[in-house]
Amino acid sequence: MKDDVRKYIYGTIVVFLVGVFIWLSIVYVSACGVTLSCNQAAQPVDRTPIPTLIPATLPAMDMSNGQQAASDRDACRVVATDLVGAWVSANSPETDSFQFVDANGNNCEATFADVEPLFNEPNLWNPGSLACVSCHSVDVAISPAQLDLSSYAGIIAGSRRADAESKGTDILGAGNWEKSLLYDFLVTSKADVPGHTEAVSFASFVFAGKPLPVPTPTP
Repeated sequence: MKDDVRKYIYGTIVVFLVGVFIWLSIVYVSACGVTLSCNQAAQPVDRTPIPTLIPATLPAMDMSNGQQAASDRDACRVVATDLVGAWVSANSPETDSFQFVDANGNNCEATFADVEPLFNEPNLWNPGSLACVSCHSVDVAISPAQLDLSSYAGIIAGSRRADAESKGTDILGAGNWEKSLLYDFLVTSKADVPGHTEAVSFASFVFAGKPLPVPTPTP
């Protein structure tokens, strides 16, 4: 009788242990598969598809809304087309300075170095606007209107040039800004010129040149 009871107890213990082993095996296989490394059970790393560090490829900040950069604090605020016009009206000097009146009525002076960025830098006419030289480049064979705006020499050489060594049609109106082809393209007929409608704004402000000293009144 005692042997029968002992068998029942031992049998129950064995069945319990076997059941526990089978249950653990099922749990392990469902979680880890048939492998000892159990990679499936590792906690997944939560990542975002958006990079944490954004490359510095955004366009330069537009300064036309009156927020002046530290380097422009001493410069004059002027409408871009007025700056180009003052340069053209002064017979388009390359190194000599020319004078203009800024948006605040200050008498200022600048050089071609202040005008040149309007032709070869993006985002100056409007936020997101392309540089003029992105189309009107040094290779006049493929440049629209055979016009090179990448340098002083290219601008002076004009448009409709036969090759890089020749001169074409004067786009600066021989110093008469409002009669020039450049004025017509930038101000008058810009809506009819592909690419100019979005790029050029008549009221685009830039910071250029420097104020002239205010004369001290004589006593």
